[in-house]
Amino acid sequence: MRLKRIELVGFKSFLDKTVLTFPENITAIVGPNGCGKSNLVDAVLWALGEMRTTHLRGRSMEDVIFNGTEELKPSGMAEVSLVLSPDEGSGDEVIVTRRLFRSGESQYLINRTPCRLKDIRDFFLGTGLGTTSYAIVEQGQVETLINSSPLYLRQLVEEAAGVSKYKEKKKETLQKMERTRQNLLRLQDVLEEIKRQLNQMRRQASRAKRYRRYQEELREIELRLATHRYAEKVKEAKEKREELRELREKVARLQKEAIEKERGVEELRLRLMEEEESLGLLRDGFNRLQASSRG
Repeated sequence: MRLKRIELVGFKSFLDKTVLTFPENITAIVGPNGCGKSNLVDAVLWALGEMRTTHLRGRSMEDVIFNGTEELKPSGMAEVSLVLSPDEGSGDEVIVTRRLFRSGESQYLINRTPCRLKDIRDFFLGTGLGTTSYAIVEQGQVETLINSSPLYLRQLVEEAAGVSKYKEKKKETLQKMERTRQNLLRLQDVLEEIKRQLNQMRRQASRAKRYRRYQEELREIELRLATHRYAEKVKEAKEKREELRELREKVARLQKEAIEKERGVEELRLRLMEEEESLGLLRDGFNRLQASSRG
């Protein structure tokens, strides 16, 4: 894979859109101090996904955005695109883009399609173009490489041979397997907890079932008791109604007898009056006879 073109906007000293095209043969970028040569290397590193500000010669990531001058306003965004072509010269170009806004928002794109930083790193893995690869050798780094540990040198060789890509894939696969194992353990714990809760719910359901059965039995007993009480009350009311009927008949009979007695008394009173009247007449006649006999 070959770097064909770099497009920069608002990155460090490159305020306006700048396009650098690299021919297929060896290219050297020369110029006086401060003209931006190192910034181009920083732009390539940044587009490849570099997150360490010290490797970009800054204190914070916001330092990659053009900070303005006395005549020019600061830029609100930095953008770098790397246009890459296959080594064989055949195949489609690949455009890798990174943007950073002053708000802190970052955007990553491959062929103008939004993606993750991990996708960009995975894309360059094993190509020698990663942020920690051998493709970019900074000043003084040769001596550092000579004095590096065998482990670091082996990592560089693996990157050059394309082995690191597969080792990284293996590492990710092992990590996924470990996460899966941990998830299975957590699922097992969850399953055990669910079983425990299920057993508890079954016991509660059994108690609830017995409770409902007792409630039904209690309602049945209460219903029978209420029915019995109702029957007793109905029987008692019937007896009371019968007693009331008999009392009413007795009262009616006594009232009838009383009326008849009153009628008899009235007849006797009338007869008494007649007898008294007759007795008065007899007494008067007797008195007259007695008076005449004396004279």
